[in-house]
Amino acid sequence: MQDIEELVEGYRNFLKGRYPEEAALYRKLAEKGQEPKTMIVSCCDSRADPASIFSAAPGQLFVVRNVANLVPPCEPDGRNHGTSAALEFAVRNLKVENVVVMGHARCGGVRAFLDGLLDRPEEGEFIAPWISQLRTAGREVAESHGDAAIEARQEALEKASIRHSLGNLMSFPFIRGEVEAGRLRLRGAYFDIATGQLLALDPEKGRFSAVA
Repeated sequence: MQDIEELVEGYRNFLKGRYPEEAALYRKLAEKGQEPKTMIVSCCDSRADPASIFSAAPGQLFVVRNVANLVPPCEPDGRNHGTSAALEFAVRNLKVENVVVMGHARCGGVRAFLDGLLDRPEEGEFIAPWISQLRTAGREVAESHGDAAIEARQEALEKASIRHSLGNLMSFPFIRGEVEAGRLRLRGAYFDIATGQLLALDPEKGRFSAVA
């Protein structure tokens, strides 16, 4: 079992290295509060950290991470909705100007869906219901990539899921209102872990292309 000492050592390095360089910024953020312009909905996967990918400074990004970077539809039913709560806080309180849904290659949640976890809910009491949100995108991919290899189907579903999450964002009245007023932009992105390549979704053409 990995010892917690590795984290402690990382903290010591932070105190000796990054913190002295950015101490003034941390103090300013503590006193003034956060004012990020961009929110990112990303996956929990430890290999796809938005702060690292975008070389973000403290206070620059407001990030919520969940399995397979999914945005659920607006469901004000009184239940616990962590991602929806983060969206509400970012848009209504922080007044972010951008919401980016960032997926990534080799996503374990997407692969679990393709491997049929929904048919074996006993293996994922919480994961199975969560990734069931992939059903609609999964049907689309089954029609367009039904005969393709599993790797191709997985990539297609990872990208289709981003498009569907962007659609779900517009089901929130407080998001739709800001988008229609021109105060909020919704964007999709896709990160390839192996190559480090970042793709951006063209909102008009619906296709991903490499960020130069």
